[in-house]
Amino acid sequence: MNDSGKITSSQLSRAAVIYVRQSTLMQVERNTESTARQYDLVNRARQLGWPPEAIRVIDGDLGISGSVTGQRAGFEGLVAEVALGQVGIILALEASRLARDNAAWYRLLDLAGVCDTLVADADGVYHPALFTDRLVLGLMGIMAESELHVLRARLEGGIKNKAARGELRRGLPVGLIWGEADGEICFHPDEAVTGVIAAVFGQFAVSGSVRATWLWLRAQQLRWPLQQAVYLHGKPGEITWVEPTYHAVHTTLTHPAYAGAYVYGRTRDERCLGSDGALRTRRRKLPRDQWEVLIPDHHPGFIDWDTYLANQARIGANIRPQA
Repeated sequence: MNDSGKITSSQLSRAAVIYVRQSTLMQVERNTESTARQYDLVNRARQLGWPPEAIRVIDGDLGISGSVTGQRAGFEGLVAEVALGQVGIILALEASRLARDNAAWYRLLDLAGVCDTLVADADGVYHPALFTDRLVLGLMGIMAESELHVLRARLEGGIKNKAARGELRRGLPVGLIWGEADGEICFHPDEAVTGVIAAVFGQFAVSGSVRATWLWLRAQQLRWPLQQAVYLHGKPGEITWVEPTYHAVHTTLTHPAYAGAYVYGRTRDERCLGSDGALRTRRRKLPRDQWEVLIPDHHPGFIDWDTYLANQARIGANIRPQA
């Protein structure tokens, strides 16, 4: 035995797995030194006694957050290998690289303890079956999850403050683009684009029906613009012209941005259990009185806010069954 008796010949006969991860693709591009340090853990595995042919690197989760366990094929594969008794030691630069979700973290520790698999970072080697080591690893998991909560709260706070001022730049519907000033939203410079959108609102004012408006577009043989998303500057995205769809017309008539309103938080992500027992995230549309930010008259619109409200009432009346 070596390293305080924790590393045994049984563990050395199995694989040493280096788990490499960065939370986002931007971090992969920018934090090259951190990624290099994680790959350097191969040398640490050699120093601990593992032969080069027994050392493997799992880096398939680069660019994926540690809080989304179900989407990390690399982590799930690692857990499966531990359960099969194929891994002698797992090496990561720090515990948060493995998981920022305590449920996933403790599941890995439970399996590692039962299957005699060590966990190592830059500071030490731990055996999850030993009480003291399990306590230290548990604290690492708690700190990693807490750090994620603090970082997320700080980020969300900044985002919501900017949204409350109507300055948070997000995707805009076709026909609207971001200007140069903070929070500035302008019409698309191509009059063909704005013209067909204005025609939709004009025809709906006559027919009062989404379907009738859509059929009118088709009868007039008008094409529909699709706009490539452009978030950070005022240059218009590339326009592609396609056949108009009912969904496109409905989205246009119900989107508050076309009425000159800035909105944020029209949907909410909710966690639920899927049929397979796994945690899923679903997006639910919220009623208008639950939107986080609503700033009428924020920018020029194709219709005014009162007309928008009247249109929503007409659309709602059309889809409700008659008594």
